[in-house]
Amino acid sequence: MSNNDRAAVFDVGRVLFQWQLRALFEKLIDDSQQLDWFLANVVTEEWHFQHDRGAPLAEMLPARMAQFPEHALLIAAYAARFNETVPGEIEGVHDIVRRLADRDVPLYCLTNFGDELFARFRPEQPIFDLFEDIIVSGTERIAKPDPRIYEIVERRSGREGAALFFTDDNPANVAAAKARGWDAHLFTDAASLEAQLAGSGLL
Repeated sequence: MSNNDRAAVFDVGRVLFQWQLRALFEKLIDDSQQLDWFLANVVTEEWHFQHDRGAPLAEMLPARMAQFPEHALLIAAYAARFNETVPGEIEGVHDIVRRLADRDVPLYCLTNFGDELFARFRPEQPIFDLFEDIIVSGTERIAKPDPRIYEIVERRSGREGAALFFTDDNPANVAAAKARGWDAHLFTDAASLEAQLAGSGLL
């Protein structure tokens, strides 16, 4: 297969970009023990993932504020200042994306990301201009590793099986892609991704 016949599919959080709720809330909560408690009990990754699966912020925020009224302002900050949970890009990966684009490899994103929050994040990141399509779980209301979201990528890219190279930091998401015959790899760092892409003939 030529480079145009095969596509590279990237996860976003912790592959293209760093992501941690702590990056925002360490600016707002001075006490380290309080910060740890807040991230373990109030604005948790598990709670956040409801938005990735399609729950609207208009439902999530009031419900959480009712549960933790003393933290209402911090819960509001989660939505208002979400982009601050992304402190930067993952070193070296954007350069790899640009090299793939220069080689005319079709590029796609498959991300577990809330629809509303992605709409705010996307305009600030020009790297996304290099991608032909971005499949967002919150928009589709289906999140990885549900097989249905991989089917959406196949349909929208016009490719399936080994014609799709996929990198993701979550082993369950990689396993789900492999189950569909994708050329799927667990992301750890840019150097290993570069080697995997080279081994697959895309770099």
